[in-house]
Amino acid sequence: MIALLVIDMQNAYFEDPALAPRQDTLVRACNRLIAESAASGAKILLVGTEHERDKSTWSLNMLDDDQGFIFRGSAQADFVPGLQTDGLPRLIKTRDSAFTGTDLLSRLRNWEVGEIVLAGVATHNCIAQTAADAFAHNVRVVYAEEAMASGDERAAADMLRILSDEYRQPVLSTDAIAKRLKGM
Repeated sequence: MIALLVIDMQNAYFEDPALAPRQDTLVRACNRLIAESAASGAKILLVGTEHERDKSTWSLNMLDDDQGFIFRGSAQADFVPGLQTDGLPRLIKTRDSAFTGTDLLSRLRNWEVGEIVLAGVATHNCIAQTAADAFAHNVRVVYAEEAMASGDERAAADMLRILSDEYRQPVLSTDAIAKRLKGM
């Protein structure tokens, strides 16, 4: 079974001037993957980041800078306009990896998922950390090329090269992923 994880497609991330112009393109690509996944019977999970104002969930860099980010219930935490979210299960995380401090592995095991397709932002942070942890849990990863972006494209390219080479995690086009899903 395959699962699509759409990661951090939230308003806060598109405040980044490098990501803002890519929002509409990413939403369209993610929506296509959501539709293709739903049509094939694949599982879909919307993954978002949220923090508490009391600093209890802040990461080290947030604590060092004394600056929080994406507070629960804020407009920053909302998924971006146009992203298909109706009826889809959600997972909230407080770290880059969707595995850290969440029930993601249990969900994947319950769904009998052996491969995840990763889409969203940011390629060099949350997507890369989730992919590395997936490998550690013997879950295969495919990256959705047109449905991912980063505010630092050089770092993103470096991370994808390393993860693809070392962990055999391919970067595939949306068309190629759609064909895989139809073959499930």
